[in-house]
Amino acid sequence: FIFPSYVEDIMGPELFDYGYGPFRWVCLSGKHEDLVKTDKAAMDCIDPARRGQDKDNWIWIRDAEKNRLVVGTQARILYQDAPGRMNIALRFNEMVRNGEIGPVMLGRDHHDVSGTDSPFRETANIKDGSNVMADMAVQCFAGNAARGMSLVALHNGGGVGIGKAVNGGFGMVCDGSERVDEILRSAMLWDVMGGVARRSWARNANAMSTVQDFNQS
Repeated sequence: FIFPSYVEDIMGPELFDYGYGPFRWVCLSGKHEDLVKTDKAAMDCIDPARRGQDKDNWIWIRDAEKNRLVVGTQARILYQDAPGRMNIALRFNEMVRNGEIGPVMLGRDHHDVSGTDSPFRETANIKDGSNVMADMAVQCFAGNAARGMSLVALHNGGGVGIGKAVNGGFGMVCDGSERVDEILRSAMLWDVMGGVARRSWARNANAMSTVQDFNQS
């Protein structure tokens, strides 16, 4: 193409290479007050001074209720990196355990760091030739299954047409149990960092620094 796509130029280097992507949750109680509580809990898990991306996402979740974004299902989407998603997920599960909210289903969009192989979108900023391979999404899907996610899915298409993308998705029910805590500590990181590692192998500078920081934490 003459012009780079938005993933090549912006989302890839500024979000996906750091592990930021569309983390989602649904309050299964159907109660709006549960969604408000999860918004506040998620906001408390984000340090807006860490990166510009964190500040933007902190403002987003702070103002989500005011902007009246919900139609029907009590659900929210919030861009977060691997540690952020894990910390928020663990906090939600703790809230369920303490009786503060009802069960919560976690998930994400397929337009994310690790879950999709799509050379014209999600993997467009991977320049080592592996952007046309379908292994990352399959490994993400299989690893999530092995780690105990409540459900996993492997599907096709996703904005660019059948046969031009492979997507691996998941759903995880936070029921308040310690068993779920253990799954979250492993699976939430796997779901993101596989894609960051892929980008690091391609020598994407921001992905390389993210992997180095992750391995030292």
